[in-house]
Amino acid sequence: MNAATALRARMATSFVARRGFSTTRAQFSSPYHYAEGPRSNIPFNPLAKSFFFKYWAFMITGFGAPFGIAVWQTYKSR
Repeated sequence: MNAATALRARMATSFVARRGFSTTRAQFSSPYHYAEGPRSNIPFNPLAKSFFFKYWAFMITGFGAPFGIAVWQTYKSR
């Protein structure tokens, strides 16, 4: 029983080692492949002048809204 298990484990590792993992070159003529490189996969431009202010406005709104809503719910009259 142990010999069969050892043989199976040895065969499995040699099988994985022999697999040829390869990829094909991206075909840029396809409408599903886009430009690659830094900052090309995000829907905004971090190099714009107004990015700093828009970023912090988004962060303050997103993280501050739940706390503002909680305070409003706490202090509103019934």
